[in-house]
Amino acid sequence: MNVLGVSGSLRKGSFNTGLLRAAVELAPRDMKVQIFDLSPIPLYNEDVRALGFPEPVKEFRDRIASADALLIATPEYNHSISGVLKNAIDWASRPPGPPLLDKPVAIMGASPGNFGSVRAQSHLRLICDALMRPVARPEVIVMKAQEKFDADGKLVDETTRGIVKELLIALAEWTRLLSRGSLDSE
Repeated sequence: MNVLGVSGSLRKGSFNTGLLRAAVELAPRDMKVQIFDLSPIPLYNEDVRALGFPEPVKEFRDRIASADALLIATPEYNHSISGVLKNAIDWASRPPGPPLLDKPVAIMGASPGNFGSVRAQSHLRLICDALMRPVARPEVIVMKAQEKFDADGKLVDETTRGIVKELLIALAEWTRLLSRGSLDSE
């Protein structure tokens, strides 16, 4: 199972990118998580799209299309998701053939604050509900992230590592369930 990981933070020392690196490490044996860097993706502009998708956008859309599922790690900026993440979702949701439609997705997030990206995840879930098929549980909400990562950006908190692993297992099960069409036949 191929999972494309996306961080909504471009910061070099991003806790959310650190969560994705932990996911690469903690993925079940039958799952491979690859991280996609959103930094080359330009700001969405319908005039540009009408002329053809820019190369970084084409690559992003192709990587989504070839992935079995997505894993999004979102920071919380001003009680919501980052502009970088929303911009990438906007590019990937545009026709023709938007690769996000009905794609299984798992959401997680980290923040140095006391709310651990809960508000951003709530907003992201609204967006994902309109386009994709999000995993409901477990919720990976990492508060006081600076206490959960070491100086090299490695997730060292064992409880958090366990919850990330549970989320990956749930994503694998959800993706298999959706690929069998089990939900459509109910």
